[in-house]
Amino acid sequence: MSYYFCIVNTRDQPTFELEFGTSKQGGDGIARFSPEARELNPFLMHASLDYVDDLQWYTNQMYLKRIDHISHTHISAYLTPTSTRFLLLHLPHPPNTAPVPPPQSSTSYSPYGPYTNAFPGTTFNPSSSLSASASSTATTTSSSNTRILSSSSSAGGGSGGIPNNPTSPQTEEAIRLFFTEVNEVWLKSVMSPFGGPLEKVGSPVFRARVVAAGRKYL
Repeated sequence: MSYYFCIVNTRDQPTFELEFGTSKQGGDGIARFSPEARELNPFLMHASLDYVDDLQWYTNQMYLKRIDHISHTHISAYLTPTSTRFLLLHLPHPPNTAPVPPPQSSTSYSPYGPYTNAFPGTTFNPSSSLSASASSTATTTSSSNTRILSSSSSAGGGSGGIPNNPTSPQTEEAIRLFFTEVNEVWLKSVMSPFGGPLEKVGSPVFRARVVAAGRKYL
């Protein structure tokens, strides 16, 4: 999953922007947006502000959850008491980055060919025997892996689906925790006499704390 985080002030101006990738399930924390998506992300964020402005009158929650999605891109929002908006765009890794399996033929081909065995009246096809054996082994392995993944997900608090499923309850809870921690850091930043809620946040300490929160929860 690739993320684009943005803080927007009450004048609809971005004061902080950050791209990062998932750190779950062996992720390296690097965003993998295509050049086209990287150019489009700010426009998608700005378009979602209308949804935030509408939803704020119908809920007393600061975390608005997922407010918009376009194709495979999802946007979640968090509204502070001062009406500053936290927006997080999350995009699963594009399908074209995964290896494409070779096309499957509708007819099977045996390199050995059927031949008559020692028992008259019967034929033996090595390729079909090997296929049946491989199918049985794959079924057993798949069932074993399913049990392992299920127990791993339960032990890890259900975070296994975060990198690949942007709509799962685990992902929504992880994003809520991320927003909450960033909000605490942001409050300390805007309370500084050298800054304010309308000014850009250029503190390297603040950026490092946001990166740490993303690595911790996402």
